[in-house]
Amino acid sequence: MRSANLMVSMNPATGEQLAEVTSHSAVEAGDRLVRCREAFKGWSRRPVDERVTVLARAAALIRKRRDELARLATLEMGKTIVAAEAEVEKCAWVCDHYAQHATAMLAPERVASDASDSYVRFDPLGVLLAIMPWNFPYWQVFRAAAPALAAGNTVALKHASNVTGCALAMERLWRDAGLPEDAFTVVLVQGAEASALAAHTAVAAVTLTGSEPAGASVAAIAGRALKKIVLELGGSDAFIVLADADVAHAARQAAAARVINNGESCIAAKRFVVVEAIADAFESALGDALRALRVGDPLDRATDVGPLARADLVDELERQVTQSVAKGARLVLGGRRLPGDGNYFPPTLLTRVSPGMPAFDEETFGPLAAVIRARDAGDAVALANRSRYGLGSSIWTADVEGARELAGALEAGAVFVNATVRSDPRLPFGGVKRSGHGRELGQIGLREFVNAKTVWVA
Repeated sequence: MRSANLMVSMNPATGEQLAEVTSHSAVEAGDRLVRCREAFKGWSRRPVDERVTVLARAAALIRKRRDELARLATLEMGKTIVAAEAEVEKCAWVCDHYAQHATAMLAPERVASDASDSYVRFDPLGVLLAIMPWNFPYWQVFRAAAPALAAGNTVALKHASNVTGCALAMERLWRDAGLPEDAFTVVLVQGAEASALAAHTAVAAVTLTGSEPAGASVAAIAGRALKKIVLELGGSDAFIVLADADVAHAARQAAAARVINNGESCIAAKRFVVVEAIADAFESALGDALRALRVGDPLDRATDVGPLARADLVDELERQVTQSVAKGARLVLGGRRLPGDGNYFPPTLLTRVSPGMPAFDEETFGPLAAVIRARDAGDAVALANRSRYGLGSSIWTADVEGARELAGALEAGAVFVNATVRSDPRLPFGGVKRSGHGRELGQIGLREFVNAKTVWVA
């Protein structure tokens, strides 16, 4: 019987154990947080120009270690090696972005008033506790850590237990890049213990990417302690295809958008809301695009879709398909786990999906595409908004100006016109409704974890 204090990494493609690491006790975890707070005292006093040089060195190291980092992510959570390499490169990009722009973003802003001088300065808060998921084991962390560190905060990472190797690799990388010891520290505890970390007096603020229940639990703790928190939670992004869209192109993009990261992405397109006039053609083209995808070994560069990260995720996806079909959805493609070793689930297409079905109402975390028919553009927006989530949406149409108007009516943190939803270091990222609150990335994300301090000089 496995000890409860062991954190185990399993290869989802084979079911084989990769590694096991002893988790930290409550005392050890607390000591790490305290040391992270001590590191803040020195790091926060360094000029911004000095801090960003560490980010630039981190970017260079990320690129130098790309192959080993990518392979580790593929082994621990099953993303294809091509996708893992792209994720690693994106982490270097976010470090480069803040290395180049954080000084200007953090510069005091003068405001005209009846004082002889008045301005706003942006001071760091302290230790940022980052509670992060396994699906983008590097990117989720770097997009939070790079701006936080640039601002002068220090970071304590509580990562998902199945990607402990990735967590420790990042800790080594930041140290090798010149970040002071303990300024980026990994706390190895199980998910159930994350709330206790959030309550610790050494923690000044919290950022969490994960499920709704995890977000609600940690937010309640942070709220009682009056600590700032940013939440990036679930998503059921709508991919709206209007009657004047290029159907063949939209269908190819839809297939790619659904299976990104093996379909295990909060911002993957999940609900394909298609105007009735072109629905038959779109469903046919989407089915063809999904059938053409290759499922297999994620280390094989020809593979399009690898295994899901855990066996329970396969069980959940099967349940959502089965219950949706029982309520009237039509299964066109896939729908059941693949036989043999590993957590493999094929690209799956459901049509005739409607509200009240799991494929519409719930977040589906895997390569399951659900097509919903709409009468017209207005009905498509209404169906897109008929979700408790509000992370991202995309609109596919020849009428770009009309899409700008529809974007204003969509209840989402991001709307992409004729492009798939993605996060970008230059732009704020986050959601509304049950998808969370607050923003990461861009200048807004950088300033989420600072004290915007007014200074008035008489």
